[in-house]
Amino acid sequence: MSNQTGTELSAKKSGKFGQVMAKPEMTALVALIALCIVMCILRPETFPTPTNVFNIMRQFSLTAILAVGMGLIIITTGIDLSVGSVIAASAAFGTYIARANEGTPGIIVLLLILGFGAGMGLANGLLVSKVGLPPFIATLGTMSIGSGIALLITNGSPISYQPTWISVFGGGYIGPVPISVIVMAAIVVLGFIFANNTMTGRNIYAVGNSAPAAKLSGIKVDRILTLVYVIEGLLAGVCALLLVGQMNSADPSFGKSYEMDVIAAAVIGGISMSGGEGSILGTVVGAALMGVLKNMFVQLAVSGYWQTVILGLIIIGAVAIDSVRKKRATR
Repeated sequence: MSNQTGTELSAKKSGKFGQVMAKPEMTALVALIALCIVMCILRPETFPTPTNVFNIMRQFSLTAILAVGMGLIIITTGIDLSVGSVIAASAAFGTYIARANEGTPGIIVLLLILGFGAGMGLANGLLVSKVGLPPFIATLGTMSIGSGIALLITNGSPISYQPTWISVFGGGYIGPVPISVIVMAAIVVLGFIFANNTMTGRNIYAVGNSAPAAKLSGIKVDRILTLVYVIEGLLAGVCALLLVGQMNSADPSFGKSYEMDVIAAAVIGGISMSGGEGSILGTVVGAALMGVLKNMFVQLAVSGYWQTVILGLIIIGAVAIDSVRKKRATR
């Protein structure tokens, strides 16, 4: 009986999600298209070229990958401030083991990096679901721990990685398409299917809508909360793998300030900070919008100081719009 009730609750939430999220997701998409049109007019020789388009996609691919996991976390009313430091620590850990044991197979390095990221995500999830810490405090603490681990392993300086076949993930191409873009596309598709076509994915929305109601309906809320943080940790490991492959090194500065870009991408893409609503495809649109904006800043020679101000205003604006929309819906 309880499982059936949980299923009905999740299905209802999924249907509501499909109706409510159409507007903010489409708004972000329209803004992205408009921005691209403006840039094609202002910089017709440089912006719409295939080289620049693939460069933009490569640059926002990591943000999009992380935004998939961050979106799921925010849907549960949580947040993860540690993604950047998890990237740095995962890259440093895998690279250090490879250097200390010459001839370590690439598959072992890959598993070490992904495993370390998932482990950090598990720690976040348990602190939130079992210990009961607020997500902000839990992930703020692990952010500091991750940064410290990266600095301890690397001694504050980049450590080199002898390229193996896994390096192709970060620096390889298939024709003109960077492999990192292909990895991003695969993760987005899997994330979309998981969020919209599985019971666990629909339960994530149910938990974000009302955790007490979800628990009463038979949904294991603690497991759902732990799972979303493990997913984000694993995706941070994927990003670490891509960066190691691209740079052939591990740097303690990897992932610096990524949390801001990732949260911004999720919010701009229509994820509600109050939980329960959001679209995986929307987060990708938000990441793409961020990527085009940064490319625009470079092409128009906008000062780095102004870039920071503008991005901050965009985040505030996106959250404010979501807040106003929620208030109107409540009325």
